[in-house]
Amino acid sequence: MNAIADSTAAADAAADSFARVLAELSADPLTAPSGSAVDPVTLEALAAFPRLLAAHFALFPVDARHWAPASWDGVPSEPLTAIEQLCHVRDIEIDGYQRRIRRTLTEEDPLLVSLDTDQLARDRRYGEDDPARALAAFAAARRETLAMLATVTPAQLQRRARFEGYGPLTFKALVHYLCSHDQQHLAGLQWVLGRHDAAAIPR
Repeated sequence: MNAIADSTAAADAAADSFARVLAELSADPLTAPSGSAVDPVTLEALAAFPRLLAAHFALFPVDARHWAPASWDGVPSEPLTAIEQLCHVRDIEIDGYQRRIRRTLTEEDPLLVSLDTDQLARDRRYGEDDPARALAAFAAARRETLAMLATVTPAQLQRRARFEGYGPLTFKALVHYLCSHDQQHLAGLQWVLGRHDAAAIPR
């Protein structure tokens, strides 16, 4: 009984911790910068994403955050559990897109590397990560990303780079790919929620 009680208490604490981060994001949401040459629709979507990500993740019961379907066929994102999705967007923001943004703005036609999602998940032990910390780290990183985009000029939108797996692109395209990546993972979370619910139907 003590082990069950301890497990329940830990789950409740984790839920409370995540709820606090979600409340903080709702009370002090990120805002799209003004004066940037990046279009406002994309900037607003980028600013809204941390809150939407948190709200989607909060739909998962604590005991479903690590749930995986028997088959990932049809998943619109990488095949990742809810907690893995959260950690993935954090790391792709920091180690992927922020580096790509800096390099495209400061180097001539750089080669932007893609990251190995599966390797990152294994090496950084996503399944053991704390969702509240992961979300807080991502929100802080996205705030930094928006600050990087705040001063982008029309000329900088046309700077060129080569993105591994995508080919040649402009800085403008890179920002759209970042926004697309956000939406992909909201879709992935919705898909996992759907499969989780369907799995409860008696066969």
